Amino acid sequence: MQVRKASGSLGAYLDGVSLEAAGQSETLFAAVHAALLEHQVIFLRDQQVTPVGYARFARRFGAIEGHPAYAVVPEAPDVQILESTLERPSKIELWHTDMTFRPAPPAITLLHGQVIPPFGGDTLWASTTIAYEALSEPIRRMIDPLYAVHDFRHGFQESLAEPGGAERLAAAIAANPPVRHPLVRTHPETGRRAIYVNRLFTTHIEGLGRSESDAILEMLYRHVVQDEFTVRLSWQPLTVAIWDNRATQHKPVNDFLSMHRKMHRVTIAGDRPL
Repeated sequence: MQVRKASGSLGAYLDGVSLEAAGQSETLFAAVHAALLEHQVIFLRDQQVTPVGYARFARRFGAIEGHPAYAVVPEAPDVQILESTLERPSKIELWHTDMTFRPAPPAITLLHGQVIPPFGGDTLWASTTIAYEALSEPIRRMIDPLYAVHDFRHGFQESLAEPGGAERLAAAIAANPPVRHPLVRTHPETGRRAIYVNRLFTTHIEGLGRSESDAILEMLYRHVVQDEFTVRLSWQPLTVAIWDNRATQHKPVNDFLSMHRKMHRVTIAGDRPL
C-alpha cells in the first residue's frame, strides 16, 4: 500500500490496496485504519466490491449504524443509497458533520461511487482539528466549556417542506429529539481537540443570547472551511472515500443537478462526544 497526500492539511490517496483484501487481512486493515486516523479522509480508486462485500469491510471499523431518512440496498440493508436525479435532486448543500443530531453520532463514514456524472459533483472536506488548533488561545478558552444544540429537524427543513415530507419523516423526528454536544470535542483515539458545530444541524449555543450565539457560530463556521484546512475529491466511478466524522466536516458541490449521481454509504457507530 502506498499513501499519497491529497492536500497540505488532510486527505490521502491509498494506492495498491483493495477493500476486499483489507477486509481479509488484519495487517492491511490496520494500515488503512492508521492512514485514516492520520489523514482524516482517505480515497481509494477503482474499488470493485459488491454492496455485501462493502458492508463486510465496513464492519471492520465497528458496528454499522443506519439513517432514518435514506433508502437501503435490498441485498445489503446496512448500505444506504444517496441518489440525486433530475426529478429528485440532492438537497444537502451545507458544510456538515454526519448525523450530529444523534446523542452518539457516527465515528466513520464510507461512500462508494456507483453512478458518477461525467463532470461536476466534487466533495470537499475540512479538518476541524487543524481548524481548532489554528484558533487563538483566547478564543479556544472561550469556546472550550460551551455546549450547542443539534437538531434533525433543522437539517431536513427542505425535505419537511415537500408535499408529504412531514408525514414521511414523522417517525425520524420523533426518534431524534434535539441533543446537546460540546462545541469542542476530544477525539477518543488520537486525543486531538476539534471544533464540533456545523451549519446543517447546529441551532444555537446554550446559555447565550441569540445574537451572541449566532456571532460565535458564524465565526466558527467560516473559520473551519478556510481553504488551507480543506481537501477536494473529484469523483470517478467506483471511488471510495472514508472519513473520520469526529475530525472533519464535508460538503457536496451540487453543480451536476441535471445529471444522475448515485452513492452507497455506510456509517460506523460512534460514541458520545466529550
